[in-house]
Amino acid sequence: MTGQALVIGGGPAGLMAADALLSAGRSVTLVEAKPSLARKLLMAGKSGLNLTRMEEPGRFLAAYGAAAPHLAPMIGAFGPGEVAAWAEGLGQKTFTGSTLRLFPEVMKASPLLRAWLARLDALGLEVRTRWRWMGWDKDGGLCFDTPEGPRTEYPDITVLALGGASWARLGSDGVWAGHFRHAGLPVTPFAPSNVGLAVGWSDHMKRHFGEPLKNITLTAGDMTSRGEVVISARGLEGGGIYPLTPVLRTGHTLQIDLKPDMDLASLTARLSRPRGKQSRANALRKALGLTAAAQALLMEYARPLPDDPQALARIVKSLVLQGATPRPMDEAISTAGGVPFAALDNGLMLRDLPGTFCAGEMLDWEAPTGGYLLTGCLATGLWAGRHAADWLAAQPVRNRDR
Repeated sequence: MTGQALVIGGGPAGLMAADALLSAGRSVTLVEAKPSLARKLLMAGKSGLNLTRMEEPGRFLAAYGAAAPHLAPMIGAFGPGEVAAWAEGLGQKTFTGSTLRLFPEVMKASPLLRAWLARLDALGLEVRTRWRWMGWDKDGGLCFDTPEGPRTEYPDITVLALGGASWARLGSDGVWAGHFRHAGLPVTPFAPSNVGLAVGWSDHMKRHFGEPLKNITLTAGDMTSRGEVVISARGLEGGGIYPLTPVLRTGHTLQIDLKPDMDLASLTARLSRPRGKQSRANALRKALGLTAAAQALLMEYARPLPDDPQALARIVKSLVLQGATPRPMDEAISTAGGVPFAALDNGLMLRDLPGTFCAGEMLDWEAPTGGYLLTGCLATGLWAGRHAADWLAAQPVRNRDR
């Protein structure tokens, strides 16, 4: 192995770890199982690369839920402001949208990635693609399946940035978890995160496929989200549902408030108005002010509608979607599960494998979409890279001169 540091995984976390190590004066080789780097980042950038969200620190950190205390120092060192400065430093002008999401002006990932790879190349990064990590040998060597055949490497330090277990075709297949378990290292089982719901629609919903449901509030268990979802042939998709995944995957039922800006009493009063010669459907449409898609959803789950105005108002305020379940893990944007923080020290080094650090989605944390995922990957990659460099510098010279 040429150089002292090996980074396995060519996504944002791995690239940021390599950046930190190179900036510390270390020689770095980065290996990636796929033919090219950062495929998931490029895919995410096709619909507009959401880099981060320019929120105040406390609110931003809260998006990471139970993992927030572990991630706090890393997000504190590389949070929204630092992400914006980093992108600008790579020549990518940014703008902040009305929802505080930060985007590159070009709305694509490819220019940012090209600039980043050019920077890393200038710093001396060596990249090897089509190198798939196959675990450790009995002597602690890192085994690879490469185009030239099996290889075993013995770097001074290693940063693992192997991703989660969704989007396998882009490289995040979670196979590495088996290597960890074989080595006796703990891994929390994977679970889908930021994933849509599977719904078995009746035929009358077909004409609404592709239509959005806006200005709604979604609730499951003790979690609530205000956002937008889209009706699809397979169910419901969108940012309104994604934050609720942690409770939806444990069996909680989704409830939707179709009129969140109107209280129960006001809605009951509207529904109590005489309808005159209007059909009930027209009277409901005018009283509720629902879009065709929202009214169709109401009929899908509450037909026949009760005659009592207050009972109907309660349904509109809390429409229960029985039978809606999370889509399969490989359709998820990200996953929960991975290397537990208890198995790592404060620098993200494996306690049972000194000199080996972990970063990115392979860590056991999850966050909703909207810039939190990418920021978390960048922040943990930088943290692991910096601490790996510091750890190597602290080792006796005889252990690191090869």
